[in-house]
Parts: sequence; C-alpha cells; structure tokens
Amino acid sequence: MNDSITVEVIRHGLLASAHEMARNLCRTAYNTIVYEIHDYGVGLHDPEGNVVADAPGIASFTGANDFGVKKTMEFLGRDSLHEGDVILLNYPYWSGAHTLDALVLAPIFAEGQLISFASCRVHLLDLKQKDPGYVLDSTDMAQEGIFFPAVKIYSQGTVNQDIFNIIRFNSRMPERTLGDLQAQVSACQTGERLVKGMARKYGAETLIDAMKEINDHGERLSLAALAKLPKGTWSAVDFVDSDGIDKDEMVKLEVTVTVTDEKMVVDWSKTDQSARGPINLPRGRTLAVTMLTFKFLTTPNSPVTAGNFRPLEVITRPGSLMEAVPPMPTFTQWTGLLAPEVITKALAKGMSELVPACSGGDVCDIMTLGLDPGTGMPWLEAINDAVGFGGNADGDGEDGIMHVSEPGCRNNPIEVLETKAPLLIESYGYRPDSGGPGKHRGGVGVERTYHFLAPSAAIVINYKTKTRPWAMEGGEPGVSNTVILHPGTVREEHVGASYNHFEAGEKITNLTGGGGGWGDPFDRDPSQVAADVQSGLVSLEKAASDYGVVVDPLAFTVDDAASRVLRKRS
Repeated sequence: MNDSITVEVIRHGLLASAHEMARNLCRTAYNTIVYEIHDYGVGLHDPEGNVVADAPGIASFTGANDFGVKKTMEFLGRDSLHEGDVILLNYPYWSGAHTLDALVLAPIFAEGQLISFASCRVHLLDLKQKDPGYVLDSTDMAQEGIFFPAVKIYSQGTVNQDIFNIIRFNSRMPERTLGDLQAQVSACQTGERLVKGMARKYGAETLIDAMKEINDHGERLSLAALAKLPKGTWSAVDFVDSDGIDKDEMVKLEVTVTVTDEKMVVDWSKTDQSARGPINLPRGRTLAVTMLTFKFLTTPNSPVTAGNFRPLEVITRPGSLMEAVPPMPTFTQWTGLLAPEVITKALAKGMSELVPACSGGDVCDIMTLGLDPGTGMPWLEAINDAVGFGGNADGDGEDGIMHVSEPGCRNNPIEVLETKAPLLIESYGYRPDSGGPGKHRGGVGVERTYHFLAPSAAIVINYKTKTRPWAMEGGEPGVSNTVILHPGTVREEHVGASYNHFEAGEKITNLTGGGGGWGDPFDRDPSQVAADVQSGLVSLEKAASDYGVVVDPLAFTVDDAASRVLRKRS
C-alpha cells in the first residue's frame, strides 16, 4: 500500500494530465462544438477501465466513457491491446451515447503491462446519419450513421488508413470531422505520454496501486454522504414531449429511488417501453445520467472517480426506453436530459431541503447549417443556450446557466458565431418572468434571436416544451422552453424539436425555460422582488400578481401599504 502523500501527489498528477488532454483537444479541434462549447468528455482510467481522473465538459460523458472502455475490452479482449493502439467506438449500445458522440481511447503500457487507458469523447459533425447535422425522427439504428464497434484506427502506432478513408468518403463534412477525430487521438496520446511519465517516476505498480486507493477513497466519500441523507423510498413521473415520430404523444419517465446507509437504488423499470423514435437510451447512457445525479447529491465538491458510484445501483429493463437494444433508435437521447430532473423530483419528496426544483430542463440547442455564400462550402454551428435553475431551500436558482447535464460546457459566443457562419445575432439576454415564483425564485432563462444572412437550415433540438418545470414547497412552476419561427410576422409559429428552412433575412428566436420556484411566493422578501424588477428579471405586473409586491417603476422601491393589501387580499 502506498503512503497517503504519494497517493495524493499521484491523484493531482492524474487530474492535471486529464486537464492537459482537454487543453490539447481544444487547441487542435476544428469545430466550435468542441473548442468553444466544450462538447467533450476526457478521462484517465485504471487498467480495468474505471475512471480515476477526468476533465468534464458534458459531465455524463464521464460515466459513459467508463462503460465504453469496458465494452471495448470485452469485445477485443485485453490480450489484443498493444502499445500504440488507438481505438474508435461509436456503437451506441456499447459507447453509451449516440452515433456522433464518438469515443476514442488508447491503452497505456509501462514496464510491459497495461496500466491505464486514456479516453476522449467529442461530438463529431457527420458520420453519414440520414440527415445533415442531427437526426430527430429515426426509427431504426441503420438511419443513424456509420457504426464503428471498437476498431483500431492506429495499431501499434501505425495508422489504419482504411478507417479514415471510410469516414472521409462517407461524411458530408470530411475535413472537419476527421480534424476533430485526430484531435481526439492527440488528446489520448497526450494522456499516454503524461501517464507514462508518472509510471517512470513512481513505478508502474505504485501507480496502479494509487489508482485503486483513489477509487477506494471515492467510495468512502460517497458512503459517508449517504449516511447523512434521509432514508426512504420515493417515486416520481415526468414526460418527454414526444419520441420525435408520434408528435402528439408524450412519453413517460417513472423512477423509484431508495436511499439506505449502504446504497442508493435507482429503479427505471416502470418507465415506458421502447419508443418508436430516437429518444431511447442505451444502458451506458442511463447509467451515466443517473451517476450524474448521484454525484451532485453526494460528492459534488470532489473530482469524479469510479469509486464514487460503487454505492449506486441502477435497475433497467432490456428493450425499454432506458435500456435500448439493437435495432432501437437512440440518436437524440433527450430522455437523458430529463432523467436527472426526474430523479431529483423523487428525492424532493424525502429531502426537500437538499435538492432544487426543476430547471428549464434542456440544453436548448439550435443547430444552424447551410452553404456559405462566400466559399460555397458547408457550414454548421451548434448553439446550446442556458436555462434557469430551480430555486432551493438556500436561495434562488441561478439565472441563465448551462443545464445540469453539461456543467463544464459553455455557450457559443456571438463573436464566434458571426465569424463562422452567415448569421447575425439580433438580440440576446435574460427572459423576464420565466423563473417560477417562490420564496426563492427559479432562475430565468434566456432569449436569443438569429437573423439568417443566407439560405440556411435550423434544427431545433429543444424538448420540455409541453410540461412546465416543476416547483417545490408551494412555489410556482417555471415557464417552458419554446422556439419562435419568423417572430413578429404573420408566419409566427411556436415549435419544439423540428427541422426548419429559412431564406436570407428570416429569423428564429430561442426562448429557454426558467426554473421552478421554492416556497410560497408571498413569503419572498419584498426588497428582493424590487431588486428583481430593477434587474429586469421580473416585470412590474408579475411582481404584483405573483408576489403581491407593488414596486415603484422609477425608484424601484416597495410600496409597503399597497403590497400589504395585495398580500392580504390573496
């Protein structure tokens, strides 16, 4: 057993190595989806595939990478792995993500033995899925692109040009897709170099033993946190807008959560059977999003280790919405964004002081694409927008922040978008009155209007447009996500997930959801309501109707007498 100081030095060395992998990825990636939005997950794993350090962008990628590394070992066999190998995996049922969220991993050897894995997952732009950009309505896996079931793109240091040629001749955007793939390879090779350096310094066995102790410590932290939580069993239900095919039919998610001193059991077996459309989750993805919720409840302030999740048991049913099997379509996987909120909704019944109300519930992505009128080349930009977080026992929800599923991500800056694409961002700011009223207000969402300067397409990848973000302890729900096509014209239309075409001069507005409120709105301090009005987060009308507070429109002071009348009358 290593001494604690050595283990701690190695732990920080592994974390620093993972972050250097991410920095190298961002320096070499071709697409803003990677280097601006941080749509990636980077990790280092022990010889069994268990993560010991990560640099998260999309947090749920961490658990999915673990799942993918282990599936790779099962499929190829440990004896087939050699120094210099780099492997590509995007088969959803093994990788734990959709086709375009491709996982690249590299085994790391020292002193003649396998000591670690480096992993890097990013969103690639195109792998011959049936529609450019994104698929919203696939009914079969064969419509979702080319699958690579753990294939070696480098074998003992030699490039497998056949694989790269297959991608090159089957991608609508080959240069940018291959550029990002090679950036993933570079990130993994960075991890390999740094971990080998640590093995030379401390010895391979010392490094492997330290990884084991890091994960054992992660387990102890989670068990200590579980011991302090209320115990019991609670259930909750929420609904996905649709499966992308039957647009009028919402799809039910139901979860039962049991908390004991030794474990948390999250049971998805009552969730709806498989959907016709692509919202089904491979088990690896279900595990990952469930792990995300467990992490923020138990050990939110420590880095991720696989040991953190040993006390977590996840129950799914093969062939169901939460455990897709071939040939079930899995492309959008937006079920995975709602899943953490549903778990939280169940936990709120037993520990309302510890969890927040629902957030805006989505990443609210509008993906824009077309042909650049200057170059004639295809362009594609994704724009994840922020939502409001739910209020909680300790205070208001955060305003305009990335959804809980992607805490390491950022939105795409206006200056970048207008440089990279024929777009003009006409307006961008907070969405007033979108946060749910409460003693502790739900955070507000944002509003962004896109003005197209050339014929373009806009893929709306927004869900949670039919149900409102739920509140807690007497609060009020937040306002749902919506997208407005052709705002301010006779053609104005509110939509959710959809594929839309625009001519030059036409516009689209993304309105993201606010978080649910926590507690009775009439218990909110009137001075806080006045401050919200002054900040433009709450209107004068809503201050009066939702909070019973009359605010002077010029001085932003509270009219105490008039407010007492309103609060008494209600």
